[in-house]
Amino acid sequence: MNLLFTSAGRRVSLIRNFKTSMEKLNIRGNIITADRKKDASACFVSDYSEQVPPVSDPTYIDVLLKICRDYEITLLIPLIDPELSLLSRHSKPFEDIGIKLLVSSPEVNKICINKRVTYDFFKSNHISTPQLYSLEELSKENNRISYPLIIKPANGSCSINVNKVHNFKELIFFLHHTQNPIIQEYISGEEYTLDILVDFEGKAKVVVPRLRMETRAGESSKGITVKNSALIEAGKKVAESLPGAIGCITAQCFLTKEGDIKFIEINPRFGGGFPLSYHAGADFPGWILAMAQGQELQVSIDEWKDGIVMLRFDDAIFTTKNKI
Repeated sequence: MNLLFTSAGRRVSLIRNFKTSMEKLNIRGNIITADRKKDASACFVSDYSEQVPPVSDPTYIDVLLKICRDYEITLLIPLIDPELSLLSRHSKPFEDIGIKLLVSSPEVNKICINKRVTYDFFKSNHISTPQLYSLEELSKENNRISYPLIIKPANGSCSINVNKVHNFKELIFFLHHTQNPIIQEYISGEEYTLDILVDFEGKAKVVVPRLRMETRAGESSKGITVKNSALIEAGKKVAESLPGAIGCITAQCFLTKEGDIKFIEINPRFGGGFPLSYHAGADFPGWILAMAQGQELQVSIDEWKDGIVMLRFDDAIFTTKNKI
């Protein structure tokens, strides 16, 4: 059973998690990584690696198909947002040669890639989320909207260009320095990432809430697993409301001091902090491999350990110049 991870980048821990699960399950096969950069660190912990063009290149799909044929790939797992929509729209050529894609439907990717559409999805499914405001609303003299507010790109990621504004003057400044901006109610509380495993029938099998104790460049650098039944049920509802979710769905939310859960974002892929859930016993890699082989999962939604802490730090891969 050979696996292909595309846009592997720095996802060293995730590749190692899959290797460990394959060994535990006595699954024979290789892990192949693909990235546009020869010096992507994850490519040095896989069995084989291939350099590919950027996702935006018109030949990208054809290149991946060739890699799949050459390595007799069973399962392809993309790891960055820009290629999720692309692969979801071009799934048939892969399916025609027996390749299973761990990619949600085009509808799910449309919902998740644009935060305005995500907001509409939350509202239409009665899922609590911070209110969005228009500039017209905020410009009215008699508006009762209180600051601070959050302004960020509708298509942003990794917390890039997310700014907290305290008054109308600051808002106008950041509106001129933010591409495709949205203006959102500011929510105070504990921020959680929920790792949700969804089977090929769209059922949420496992939900792991991770408290984001500290973040760096939009990813959790310190976190702890928390068995909160309300968060678990809320995450299950989010995932099962999506029209065609598959695999690892990563949802972000705030838990306020009043106990309200407000969702802000969904990413239909493995999040950067997933290794915490894995080390807490949530064997998403092993369970995904089992599902790919047609097995029905017999796991409980909270089949993982509470209170496991992750403290991330920088590490290094050492190689020679001729390899990069």
